[in-house]
Amino acid sequence: MNNLTFDSRKQMDFIAIGRLCIDLNANEINRPMEETVTFTKYVGGSPANITIGMSRLGMKTGFIGRVADDQMGRFIVGYLEKNQIDTTSVITDKSGSVTGLAFTEIKSPADCSILMYRDNAADLKLEPRDVSEEYIKNAKALLISGTALAKSPSREAVFLALDYARKHDVAVFFDLDYRPYTWTSPEETAVYYNLAAEKCDVIIGTREEFDRMECFEQNTDHDDYFTAKKWFGYHAKIVVIKHGKDGSIAYTKEGESFKGTTFPANVIKTFGAGDSYAAGFIYGLMQGWEISRSMEYGAAAASIVISSHSCSDAMPTVEQIDSYIQKCKNGEFVAK
Repeated sequence: MNNLTFDSRKQMDFIAIGRLCIDLNANEINRPMEETVTFTKYVGGSPANITIGMSRLGMKTGFIGRVADDQMGRFIVGYLEKNQIDTTSVITDKSGSVTGLAFTEIKSPADCSILMYRDNAADLKLEPRDVSEEYIKNAKALLISGTALAKSPSREAVFLALDYARKHDVAVFFDLDYRPYTWTSPEETAVYYNLAAEKCDVIIGTREEFDRMECFEQNTDHDDYFTAKKWFGYHAKIVVIKHGKDGSIAYTKEGESFKGTTFPANVIKTFGAGDSYAAGFIYGLMQGWEISRSMEYGAAAASIVISSHSCSDAMPTVEQIDSYIQKCKNGEFVAK
């Protein structure tokens, strides 16, 4: 068991709010962007990927967001629907906005980067009036992510969603998802991240992302426990701090800590690991599993996704994760 509770009477398992965009992943890997000619199109955006991951794991999911009134926007909505994700709260923006694009560069498995096009992006046009109290009330869990806090009116929509979640006892997950391209200063980032984190039950991020939140703090040693304990004075019950290939560590309000495991992988690219980890970890928590088992599930999901060209398309099923974990434990999987 873990220290979270989910209301089994609610119709929807999991909903997310925020970024819906397009990933264009380089087909010519092991070379720089300047030499890359072709790309494959996928649905992207951290909250979108996590929701797709949850749906693949058999959870009843939905999304709150805006897409552009263009071919890419229609592609996103169609993809969500094909993955059994409810889109009744996905609005088509009519203001002339565009779909955010992320071109990925894969120089090597350890050297990947993303070239973003986010001017006038539709997802940041999400308005408070797009957020239905009834929709959130009927969900067991809500996920927010940091990118949606970067601009108005999207940030106000997220804070309204947080208020509805707190009002109706909906568990709130915060995937920090820091992206520098839409923020104007470190201070702005820290202020809004901290205000949102105060309302969340589970906070998940990398060490670097938590450092962004602490520009007003005196955590010069980047101490994980120092970071985690601050949030236990608010709503947080679990804080997870990720350290890439070195795994993750989770702290609980009760004073426990858990070191996450890692799994071997035939790494193609590094991006997508955080989103797949979040999906596997949240799924485990919502099944009532121990935190350590949930972290293991997240780590296995991450290893599967970084061994694939895509992020959203590669989100694994329960059967795939279970099989992967078993093969690794039996010594049947050896990374090349």
